[in-house]
Amino acid sequence: MKVILLQDVKSLGKKGDIVEVSDGYARNMILPKKLGVEATGKNMNDLKLKNQHAEKVAQENLEAAQALAKEIGVKEVTVTLKTGEGGKTFGSVSAKEIAAAAKEQIQIELDKKKMQLPDGGLKTLGVHEVTVKFHPKVTGKLKVKVAEE
Repeated sequence: MKVILLQDVKSLGKKGDIVEVSDGYARNMILPKKLGVEATGKNMNDLKLKNQHAEKVAQENLEAAQALAKEIGVKEVTVTLKTGEGGKTFGSVSAKEIAAAAKEQIQIELDKKKMQLPDGGLKTLGVHEVTVKFHPKVTGKLKVKVAEE
């Protein structure tokens, strides 16, 4: 019997796979536990439509991420840092502070967990480029100006 898997099944296949199993295994294990459905014409068509929709949504997310990466590439965020004599800085600028400044200054919400800063954050004055991951395939560069407080 051919079965379309609704969930990953160990030693059988992944969600969405069409596998051939014995009638007894399908009747007693796969179907009652809702791990899969029989591969009828209607179910095959539903699977095809679901896959097309998932691909369309993934493509829209990729395009939105690319647009956002392009948009932040031309913007700059300013963050202040306390300094002492001779331009020595106290502390560093963290991803949380950069995300808050971006929301306030350029009205874009950035996830602090997706920013790639050097260990310890930004510790010097000047303009730094911070890499932000918007999507597994899309990264953008945000200019962060660290100024004296």
